[in-house]
Amino acid sequence: MSQKWTLALFATLGLGLVACEGGETVENPPEQPDTTPEKQPPALPDVDLEELKAKAENTALVPSPAEMQKAINAAGITTELAQKVPDRSLKMDVPNKDQVAVRTGVILADLLLTVKGAEKEKLGKHLADIKQGMAELGAGSDIGATIDDLDNRIQNDAVTRDDLVKELDELSGAIIPEIEYEAGDRAVPLIQAGSWLEGSNLVAGALIESGNYESATTLLKQPAVVAYFQGYVKTEGQDKAPSEVVAQLETTLATLAEVCAHETLSEEDVKTIHASTAAVLDLL
Repeated sequence: MSQKWTLALFATLGLGLVACEGGETVENPPEQPDTTPEKQPPALPDVDLEELKAKAENTALVPSPAEMQKAINAAGITTELAQKVPDRSLKMDVPNKDQVAVRTGVILADLLLTVKGAEKEKLGKHLADIKQGMAELGAGSDIGATIDDLDNRIQNDAVTRDDLVKELDELSGAIIPEIEYEAGDRAVPLIQAGSWLEGSNLVAGALIESGNYESATTLLKQPAVVAYFQGYVKTEGQDKAPSEVVAQLETTLATLAEVCAHETLSEEDVKTIHASTAAVLDLL
């Protein structure tokens, strides 16, 4: 609160106190009818509360790769997911925008998972791929400029890796609403699906490598996330056949839905998750 408003507030309170203090009694004048028109509350825009609630829940629903890394560390799995990220060279200048969205999500996961220890050149390659993917999806020029600025600071050692993690988390959060505005509702969940599939594949691989399946249910059983993605990749009613990647994604999600219906996940379930997510990633 500014000093001006503070003084005004205290002045108002002071006037009230003076009015209540003792003094000569003054006969009150007769009450006059209040002719001041009643103030009406400002009109509010029509808001679909259920839609807003669903969007908020879905945004928080999908775990980020960074959250996945924290979760496996908390579960006692010592494997660093970043060490398992393969070298990829994914083309973004392809006609199918669904495929671009999934690929962009995968690279975004790879970037977030390797940011702590990767060489500057590799981080720069990831950022360049993400920038191109966003441009292909119709993102505004401000996202490209932000990515360029971030890459320049990385290459010039002008940002610490810890600060870089925070900035990338903020960047990934800022990307979502703009992409949704520019490219439509479908692009956002497909970017998220790419990131989530990459993270799930790496987590499943880490569990298989460690032989520790006790945490599999906590780490990999996410039926609500699967259902969320299924709602966006269903092909019924589309005018043309889906791309090979999206068709495989739909098949993979159906498999994951079956696995997530199990009360607890077994070693076999983890291996199924690993194989089914790899089936999508291998097509990229």
